[in-house]
Order: sequence, then structure tokens, then C-alpha cells
Amino acid sequence: MSADAQTPAEPRQKAEAVVLVGGRGVRLRPLTLSAPKPMLPTAGVPFLSHLLSRIRAIGIEHVVLGTSYKAEVFEDHFGDGADLGLHIEYVVESEPLDTAGAIRNVSDRLTADDVLVFNGDILSGVDLAELLGTHRDTEADVTLHLVKVDDPRRFGCVPTDADGRVTDFLEKTENPPVDQINAGCYVFRREVIESIPEGRPVSVERETFPGLLSSGARMQGYIDSSYWLDMGTPAAFVRGSSDLVLGNAPSGALPGPTGRSLVAAGAEVAGDAVVDGGSAVGADCAIGSHAHVSASVLFDGAEVEAGAVVERSVLGAGARVGAGAVLRDVVIGDGATVGAECELLDGVRVWPGVELPPNGVRFSAD
Repeated sequence: MSADAQTPAEPRQKAEAVVLVGGRGVRLRPLTLSAPKPMLPTAGVPFLSHLLSRIRAIGIEHVVLGTSYKAEVFEDHFGDGADLGLHIEYVVESEPLDTAGAIRNVSDRLTADDVLVFNGDILSGVDLAELLGTHRDTEADVTLHLVKVDDPRRFGCVPTDADGRVTDFLEKTENPPVDQINAGCYVFRREVIESIPEGRPVSVERETFPGLLSSGARMQGYIDSSYWLDMGTPAAFVRGSSDLVLGNAPSGALPGPTGRSLVAAGAEVAGDAVVDGGSAVGADCAIGSHAHVSASVLFDGAEVEAGAVVERSVLGAGARVGAGAVLRDVVIGDGATVGAECELLDGVRVWPGVELPPNGVRFSAD
């Protein structure tokens, strides 16, 4: 479903959005050494752009970003949000406050009755207008977007009754009673946000939600089977970017049509090179003769020399892959060099500026 295919109804009353983007993105290092995770180039634009486009598509105009790590990068790029038809404000978290604490930290910027809250590293196809409508129709205090997954043991498990009302909120368990999990997107009544303790770390999973349940508050589940992906690991990041390019995940922010690849203006791709699988190629990149780039992300200025193979991998800004090299499921930091005929496999991460020697050297994460 594209962003334009969401329910095209203006909310009955104004709602606002909060996006939590303060994490350090440790699982994505070395990519996040130079930029926060939500600002990494994803299908041609910063990842956060895709979410903001979907927020604007349902008529929400006021967005508050809860920032921390490299906070200035967000405002430098998005400014006041006017170019996106938004009014964006920024609140910096000076010390870690956990999810609920971070939500409470921005509460003085909120005026609407209903507030959509997003984890800033989730790529989702949920119909945001329907989610908001469910929250209002059920007169819920908090509504949680829930998705069904094949293996819920890795996530918080959220049982609901026949009316969709949340009955429990369980941490990771080896024997989850249901397959539906917290998807990292919520609608809060503003009064609930203001009741969260201020000035200290507060977890929504361990404190806020269990406390609301025990007090008899109405917590509603909105359950669907739309696209959903936590973009926190390199493999997930590559998959999410590829799915956006291929049109499998929704966005109104793609800088070009969906298809086999998305190649930025200024990139040079040899006529006999193959770029497919939803690859995103940044500005000023170069891909040489007979090279094959598949389901990968190339940041601005990356170079893939003749005959090299790059699959399901990320090349940081200015990274270079030598002729005949083979890269599968790896991350190459900004400015790093992979020598000719080198082979990197299965989760290898090359730090910025590192130069790997040529001539058939094989590296794997194992």
C-alpha cells in the first residue's frame, strides 16, 4: 500500500505526532558513527523522511522529534518542516529517559487531545488514519499497533480480548500465548502522557503500560498484517531500503519511481553493469563495467570497480570496492577500501578509513 492509498480522511479533530529518534544505533555501527540511524540514506533519502511523509498524508501537521544522539543533524536537514508541509519542533533529551520518559519529555510542546507516537526506526505499512480512528471510536486511553509475527519470543507479547482490548503486556518469553507483538507505534490521550513521571527514565513496556492496565485504563489493540520491519540491524536496514525501492513498503518520499533500482542523479553506472534487487545508489557513485550490485545501499560517492559483486550490503560514503571483489551481507564504513579480488561475507563490518589488502584475501564474521 502506498502512502497515498491510506484512508484519505482528515482527522475529525487535530492530532499531533511524536517521533522518538534519540537512539545511538549501536547495532548499525559503523554506519551510525557519522549520522543517527533515522538519518541514514534509505532508498534515496533519510529514513525519517519516509515516516514523515506518511504522517503528513493523513493530515497531521505538527510533529515533535525527541532527539539526543547527534541531535543537530535532524534540524540541519529538516529545519522547521515547511518544505514537507509540516511544523517540526525538536526537543533534546540530555540523558537517557527510556521510551515513556522520552515521550513525557516532549509533552510541553503538545496541545492536541490525541498524539501518535512512533519509534523512529520502524518501517511500517499500517494505515495511520484507521489506527487513529480506532483509538477515537473505542475512546481508548492508549491504542497500540500490534502485528503478528512468526516468532514472537523475541518481542513483547500483547494479548487482547474479543473486542481488541489489551489484557496483558508480557516481556520476552519462551512460550508466548499469542503471536501478536508491540509494533512500536501508539496513540496516546495527551492526559496519559502528562501522567508519566517526569525527569527520570520510564519504560512503556515495564512501567507505563502495566500501570495503565492495573488502573483499569482502556488500552486498545489495533491488529493488522501490513508490512512491518524493525530497521535496527544492517540486514534489516538493507532489506527495508530495498523494499522501499521495490514498492513493497509504503512511502510518499521516494525521489523516483519504484523498480529494480533507484540511482541518484550524478551517479555513473557502466552500460553493462547490473544494478537490481531494489538497490539504492547515491549521488556521485560509480559502478564499473560488468559489476553487479544487488539489494544493496550505496551512500554518496561510493565506488564499485569493474567485475565486483555487491549483494545485500551497505557501502558508506566514499567507500571503494576493488575490481573483482565479492561482498555479500557486509557493511563497509565511510571512506574504507576493499582491495581487488577480496571476498567479504556473512556480517563482516569494515570500519571507516580501513584499507583491506587485495589479492584474494577472504574475510567472514565467523
